[in-house]
Amino acid sequence: MEKENRRTSISRAGGRPRKKIRREKHIMVRLTVAEHFIIAGKSEKAGMRISEWFRRAAAGARVVQNTTPDDLKNLRVLAGMANNLNQLTKLAHQQGIFTLAKSCRKMIGQIDGILKMIWGK
Repeated sequence: MEKENRRTSISRAGGRPRKKIRREKHIMVRLTVAEHFIIAGKSEKAGMRISEWFRRAAAGARVVQNTTPDDLKNLRVLAGMANNLNQLTKLAHQQGIFTLAKSCRKMIGQIDGILKMIWGK
């Protein structure tokens, strides 16, 4: 009995030392056989385990946000402007640059008038 008490009073920390940074969270990822094969090959070439390769790849990944309806609207406006620019370039080749400049000044004046009506300035 005395030996038993001595064993419990003296606690020795045995086994592996505790890690300074402990990974406590898990993420489950399902892969196809082909995806796993590709990732395993890349991690092997990098000389690291698959989990470490995944962590580094995820940390360095660049995620692109989906396009919003406003972005699509702005892209359509830009496409329309590019179309207009191409038409003006064609007109400049056909009629000459000075005739086109006169038409553009007239059109800019009309657009300016419409914007002043809309904004009341």
